[in-house]
Amino acid sequence: MKEANQILLDLKRKILKPVYFLCGEESYYIDLITEYIEKNILEEADKEFNQNVVYGKDVDLIQVLGLAKQFPMMSEYQVVIVKEAQNLKELSKTTGEGSENSNKSTSSNSATAQFINYLQNPQPTTILVFAFKHKSIDKRSSLSKAIQKHAIFLETKTLYDNEIPKWITEYVTDKNYAISPKATVLLSEFLGNDLSKITNELGKLFINLPVGKEITIELIQENIGISKDYNVFELQDALAKKDILKANQIINYFASNEKENPSVLVISSLYNYFTKLLKYHFLQDKSKFAAASALGVNPYFIDGIAKAAGNYSTLKLKNIFSYLKEADLKSKGIENSSLNSGDLYKELVFKILH
Repeated sequence: MKEANQILLDLKRKILKPVYFLCGEESYYIDLITEYIEKNILEEADKEFNQNVVYGKDVDLIQVLGLAKQFPMMSEYQVVIVKEAQNLKELSKTTGEGSENSNKSTSSNSATAQFINYLQNPQPTTILVFAFKHKSIDKRSSLSKAIQKHAIFLETKTLYDNEIPKWITEYVTDKNYAISPKATVLLSEFLGNDLSKITNELGKLFINLPVGKEITIELIQENIGISKDYNVFELQDALAKKDILKANQIINYFASNEKENPSVLVISSLYNYFTKLLKYHFLQDKSKFAAASALGVNPYFIDGIAKAAGNYSTLKLKNIFSYLKEADLKSKGIENSSLNSGDLYKELVFKILH
């Protein structure tokens, strides 16, 4: 995320601002920036008297502003960090409201009004950080407008599933390692789009891997517990080739290891895969790099997608989407079904392949 990376770069260059307001659905960058400020702005000797870390559920906004207005003791700066700031009652009132109501609330809410005044005239020796996670504030409110105008404002959004492989590749490269395209997709399919979870698992791989080396599927299998031969990626490949034997071997493994292969993950992964096949059918430019860009995948996978699309007509793909929807409903108990996960997988794969 460019905005987050720029904030981190400025912090590392000691380009500091009085107020940072970090919010949004994706907590990874919020935690990353907050942690950097907490660990690096002040020297260890200065932190005892000049660094305050509080939590939104334990304080109110007036108390936070009181801390921010203090002067540092024998230090150039003091740092005030509000973690879980979404629990500050004064700030939670500004989420999901219309601009008219928000403006009325601001005029009558002395704490909010004081915060706006502080944003306009912040204490220059204080670094005030709000880690407002899992949601954002109403951008139409007077408070939000003041934050965006006077503070460093970051709003994070959850990445789409098809953006995760590229993000993993860039993250791994930034850490001076390499990763194969197949390993990247395997990780994204298994771990989803939770960036904190992804970085934690990659951290396990980095520990015993020399800098510059490549993360392979074998390494992932050994350290994260994803089976090299029995995973969603291999199931997609078996279905793409209409390899009935291999597809059934994989779903039997899934049924025996349901905790590691939940039906919601398997079905959503298959839905995303067959969506790519359908989109490929309608591409005007099917050259490798143009198709890769249009489908949001590494060019490495285009030959396989092209061959798979040849095995599934658009009519068959439309039927497959109805099978996936039906399986999803059954797995969630929305449609009455006596099928266990193994039988559910077998029924779904049979319909796809026949």
